[in-house]
Amino acid sequence: MYHAPTKAVVKRLRTISFAAASLVAAMTFASAATPSATTPTHEDLAVPRYQTIIVIVEENKDYSQIVKGDDAPTIAKLARTYGNATQFFGEVHPSEGNYVALVGGDTYGIDDDDAYYCKPGSTRPMCKYSHEPGYTDHTIDEPNLASQLQAAGLTWKGYYESIPSSGSDATIGNDPKADGAAKIALYASKHSGFMNFASVQNDPNRAEHIVGFDRLETDLAAGKLPNFALIVPNLCNEMHGARGAGVPEDCDEDNAPGLIRRGDRETAELVQKIEATPVWKSQANAAIVITFDEGAGQTREGCCGVEPSSRANFGGGHIPTIVVTNHGPRGVEDPTPYNHYSLLRTIEDAFGIHEYLGHAAETNKGVRPMLPLFKTQ
Repeated sequence: MYHAPTKAVVKRLRTISFAAASLVAAMTFASAATPSATTPTHEDLAVPRYQTIIVIVEENKDYSQIVKGDDAPTIAKLARTYGNATQFFGEVHPSEGNYVALVGGDTYGIDDDDAYYCKPGSTRPMCKYSHEPGYTDHTIDEPNLASQLQAAGLTWKGYYESIPSSGSDATIGNDPKADGAAKIALYASKHSGFMNFASVQNDPNRAEHIVGFDRLETDLAAGKLPNFALIVPNLCNEMHGARGAGVPEDCDEDNAPGLIRRGDRETAELVQKIEATPVWKSQANAAIVITFDEGAGQTREGCCGVEPSSRANFGGGHIPTIVVTNHGPRGVEDPTPYNHYSLLRTIEDAFGIHEYLGHAAETNKGVRPMLPLFKTQ
């Protein structure tokens, strides 16, 4: 999500005097997400083992718009029926850093939507802010959830609606199934998270891990979901929206009610298909997490391991996060402060991984596993 006025204001306020501080901050970000051997707490050890965890990420909406409003009846009902994290927050504005935080345990100082390949001083396309003080490399050569899962012998996939092809390195892309005027750019790698990591970019099997919704349909039909799945609908279906000729009214970026209603319908369909799979009906534990990248606008609410950066951007706002489980709690509202680091820690716990990535290890800053929402009955 791009907020030009705020960026312009921030740019005017920056001076060369904090360049040195920016370098120190960048060095901190670069090392922060190395796995920590933090001893798991009693709460961590109490998180049940899960066979499958599916995270669906929506875009740019506040908690009150979704859970308290009238435009997302399916998500609001899931929040009432299953587990509702009532105090869940994003890490940063705009989008990209939150996806990176979810799968990497740190934003690595990314507080813009520049392409995953951008480096300080880069002149490549989609590297709009690369000459600004404090700019950090958007390709991260550090461990991440994918590398953790692979090391543990577990499987993972990122399912991205409208990605041009499996394993695509595109930064934006038209829906490969669309024709003519309907062929608008609906895929954006800034909503990937995994593509920011060098280990994924260089993965010889990337086309098996970074895939489209065609593969999602195939895997759902075959009942062969990976242990961890990150599902990201396209810009029209994730409540982000688009602009330009050919954009449907309920995909217009300025039509929040229409976007929410459309995204809610997409979520309802995804949840219904997942709940029809054999793994959901089995004795094994499975969970669907519906979360958002950040809140609407530029609200700065945050919690749990989020540090102010030299680029004056921290706290991504109050966002909805609902945990739907096949054997877990029902009708639970959990007021514990959480963020994407908390969710990452919970996923690690649920898969028996107790070397936590970056800020996910920071119990001293309030990062806790989301036990009340994942414990089984």
